[in-house]
Amino acid sequence: MATEKSPTPASRSGLRKPVFVKVEQLKPGTNGHTLIVKVVSSNTVLQKGRSVSQHLRQTRIAECLIGDETGTILFTARNDQVDQVKPGTTIILRNAKIDMFKGSMRLAVDKWGRIEVVEPENFIVKEDNNLSLVEYELVNVAEE
Repeated sequence: MATEKSPTPASRSGLRKPVFVKVEQLKPGTNGHTLIVKVVSSNTVLQKGRSVSQHLRQTRIAECLIGDETGTILFTARNDQVDQVKPGTTIILRNAKIDMFKGSMRLAVDKWGRIEVVEPENFIVKEDNNLSLVEYELVNVAEE
């Protein structure tokens, strides 16, 4: 005789348990990724101060090499995210997406995602498998 389990609060509100993926599983044009990664390096590529308009705030963009035990990828950190992705920290990226930049993959977290600094994980980043070094080309396939 099976007893009916009452739905948990998470299942009633539509929340799903996060499915963590590894860096090597990332593919162009995908989104909704949740990963645990370490920040290998961080390099500020754009820093603009106050502009003429008051509502346009300071813009900062940093390219960070992040990875796990399966590989690395470049992560584009914007504005407040730059402060969270310091080299050596372990972070969880929630709802991350793949952006294409000059034919290569970049990972990004927009306003629908989240970056969370967590306790250091004990894995060694596999730096010789950088997915951002793979160049992709968009090919249109004609249907017959």
